[in-house]
Amino acid sequence: MTERKPPGIPFESWVDRQIREAQQRGEFDRLPGAGRPLPDDRSYEELWWVKRKLAREGLSVLPPTLALRKEAEDALAAALAAPSERVVRTIIEDINARILDMMLKPPPGPPLGLKRYDVEEVVRRWRERRRAAE
Repeated sequence: MTERKPPGIPFESWVDRQIREAQQRGEFDRLPGAGRPLPDDRSYEELWWVKRKLAREGLSVLPPTLALRKEAEDALAAALAAPSERVVRTIIEDINARILDMMLKPPPGPPLGLKRYDVEEVVRRWRERRRAAE
């Protein structure tokens, strides 16, 4: 036979009791964010918690084509700042191989919108920058 709560007597569940006792012990006193309002996020997004976690960890997730565009920009900058012509050629040939691979097997998402770099043109620009810096 289950015990019923008599009318007019407050009911405290096991969970409520655990919370009350933890409060009395001061376990909630110095929690981060305690006493401050929750962030005002009025727009509901299905994956809000994923976005917050990524932001907290300093990460971002881009579609593969957009990520490759960024990598291509970074590769060009690295090539132009490279210490030798051999390194310039290696960087540009590597990124060109990745661009070609994505052109031949496009993933879902936005189009790549990139073409391969002209290795000789990048080497020419690298040489000009080196001469100008001397």
